Amino acid sequence: MNTPRHLKAYAGLLLAAAGVALLAACNSQEAANPAATGVPATLKSADLATRGRYLVRAADCAACHTTATGAAFAGGVELASPFGKFYGTNITPDKDYGIGNWSADDFYKALHDGVTPDKHLYSAMPYTSYRGMSRADSDAIYAYLMQQKPARVANREVDLKFPYNMRFGVRFWNMLFLQDALPDASVGQSAQWQRGRYLSNVMGHCAECHTPRGMLGQLDSSNPLQGAALGRVAAPGITPAGLAAVGWTAKDLQGFLASGMAPQGSAFGEMYPVVHLSTQYLAQEDLAAISTYLMGDKPLPPQALPAPAADAAKLAAGRQVYLAVCAGCHGREGEGKPHVAVAMKGNSSVRNADAHNLLVATLDGIEEQKFTGTERLQGMPGFAASLSDQEMMQLANFLRAGWGGQADNVTVEQVKKLRDAGAAH
Repeated sequence: MNTPRHLKAYAGLLLAAAGVALLAACNSQEAANPAATGVPATLKSADLATRGRYLVRAADCAACHTTATGAAFAGGVELASPFGKFYGTNITPDKDYGIGNWSADDFYKALHDGVTPDKHLYSAMPYTSYRGMSRADSDAIYAYLMQQKPARVANREVDLKFPYNMRFGVRFWNMLFLQDALPDASVGQSAQWQRGRYLSNVMGHCAECHTPRGMLGQLDSSNPLQGAALGRVAAPGITPAGLAAVGWTAKDLQGFLASGMAPQGSAFGEMYPVVHLSTQYLAQEDLAAISTYLMGDKPLPPQALPAPAADAAKLAAGRQVYLAVCAGCHGREGEGKPHVAVAMKGNSSVRNADAHNLLVATLDGIEEQKFTGTERLQGMPGFAASLSDQEMMQLANFLRAGWGGQADNVTVEQVKKLRDAGAAH
């Protein structure tokens, strides 16, 4: 018989196999009031399926269950991890490949416990976050999905290395880490803050990407929303202090969730589909609630843009690189150009203490971004092939120290490490 120590080590390997570090889908560590509902007041009198449609968007289901060219909710989205690949499953009412034979009870059990009628789910599916979802919201989502057109699309099997492909091991991880809500932390908080917590922690499962993880892959509940480098683009800290430190206000954050754009920059990386498929469809009252939860009932004042952290002469080489390859789109003084490119002066990636995302964006580029309405930002080319490690370092240090108030401490070694990692990806 395994000892508890052996069990923990084995469970950790299986959790890693589940790829939760790179998938938008996991542990919130604290659930909201189970009596809460994820629909806004304007929808509470609507029929069950109409409420379900709203909740499907709030929970960002399409991100994992709808491919760019496939039928809605027919699965097939590739979810890559260092240990292999997962694929979003078919959640249409098809009786052979989807959830057509599931009852509302079966659906709730999958969301709450990660158990379907025929198997245990890998924790790449966010049942550890959805565990806090109210039964009313689960039933509404189920009702909406059961009204969709059945898609006869077979599910793709996970492609994991041994021993990570042994699905039964997920049961051991659940024994260790699947838990009910932590003690309520909402005492003294406003009703709007509490609603925002439910929408963020349960429906939106923000902690999955924005909270660091422990040795066995579990979220570090002592450092919630402090940020984590899980994939190629790191998830920044989104605590009230962390957001204020890079200039965010509650109003700007609400606008960002609605449109993908703000004075602090635009949504890119894994945050782009969050806005594109989910938050842009939420009611303003719910976006305000999320903003209130993340910024606090009494938001900290945004920190003013600090003065340059190094003298102009020291940054001259980096400024020359900027003028040569960046200023045409982002402006000579980093002011940006509407409908073309975001501002660099005051950009949250530039102001972030960690240069990771700034370097990744400069190396890899960013695809064209289509936001709400007619708003578009043109694609940004990557400069991995045209700038040396030395030039990339100089550029990053100019941006950070000149317009971000950060130290000019990016090194050639940092650039090379990220360049090599991108080439191997």
